[in-house]
Amino acid sequence: MSEIVKITNVTGTAVTIRGNDIDTDRIIPARYLKEVTFARMGEYPFFDERFDGAGNLKPHPLNDPKYKGASLLFVNKNFGCGSSREHAPQALYRYGLNAIVGESFAAIFAGNCTIMGVPAVTVSAGDIEQLMQTVEKDPKTSFNLDIEAKTISFGEQKIAIDLPETYRSALTSGSWDSTALLRANLEQVKKTATKLPYMSNFPG
Repeated sequence: MSEIVKITNVTGTAVTIRGNDIDTDRIIPARYLKEVTFARMGEYPFFDERFDGAGNLKPHPLNDPKYKGASLLFVNKNFGCGSSREHAPQALYRYGLNAIVGESFAAIFAGNCTIMGVPAVTVSAGDIEQLMQTVEKDPKTSFNLDIEAKTISFGEQKIAIDLPETYRSALTSGSWDSTALLRANLEQVKKTATKLPYMSNFPG
C-alpha cells in the first residue's frame, strides 16, 4: 500500500536553464509522447537541444558535468507554456529534478508538477537572477526550498517564494498524491462504493 508522502522541503544543488517562454515541446519533443509509459521520460528532457542528429552532445546545462546530480531547476518567465502535456514535468522529474523555481510558469504546467509532487514555485525577476548567478558562479552551492515557510535559502541568504495556497497545502499535507490518498483510506472508499448505484444497483 502506498504511503502518503508530504513534500515540505527540497534540498540540493541546482541547474539553470535561461530563457523566457520555454515551451513543453522544447522540454520534451513530441515524438516521445508515443511511449506507453513514463518509464523512460528521464532520457528525453531538452533532447533536441542536448544532442545533434548523430547523438553527439551539444553544449547545454544538462550536459555540463558541473551540474550533475542537481535536484532543483532555476528558470525564467512563462516556463512550460504551449501544450498541456504531462510528459514535460514527468521528463524533468525522472531526470532527477525534484523542484522548479522560476519567475513564472504556465498554469497547466505548474498544476501538472504539483500532482506529481514537484513544487513549481515563483520568485521575483531580481531574485531568480541572483539564484541563477549564484549557481553559475558555484555549481556546488546547496539550496533548501522550504515549502512550509515559503522560502529558498543558501548560505546566509533567504529569499521569499510564492505558490498558490492550494498547491502548498496539497504538497505539505500529502494530498497531491491522489492514488496514495485513496489507498490510505481504502476502507472508507469501499464503504462509499457500496452506496453508489452504478457500482451495485444497476439492473442486470
